[in-house]
Amino acid sequence: QVHLVESGGGSVQVRGSLRLSCTSSEWTDCVAWFRQAPGKQREGVASITLGDYPYYSDSVKGRFAISQDNAKTSYLQMNSLTPEDSGMYYCARGQYVAQRCGINGEQYEYWGQGTQVTVSS
Repeated sequence: QVHLVESGGGSVQVRGSLRLSCTSSEWTDCVAWFRQAPGKQREGVASITLGDYPYYSDSVKGRFAISQDNAKTSYLQMNSLTPEDSGMYYCARGQYVAQRCGINGEQYEYWGQGTQVTVSS
């Protein structure tokens, strides 16, 4: 069982920045970040492989950056935030599928409890 804990969420003004963290009890091939706004479907935001190859959704590409350190902690640096970025952010861990780390939630077996991000104008 992999235990994940997110932190770093909060309230920020438009064009502001936040850095989310996700501590993990174990390594896996992939770690990813997802978000869900009220009344909307969960959306994959970014993923990264053990070899540090990132992948981003089109909605955050160029604004968000995913990374990880040697202590099994993943980070999501979020810049130029807009109200559309608001929601609950979750980190998840899972194994490769076809040697890739995607942003499809079905790939990920372990999930954190989430951290809330609110962007106001």
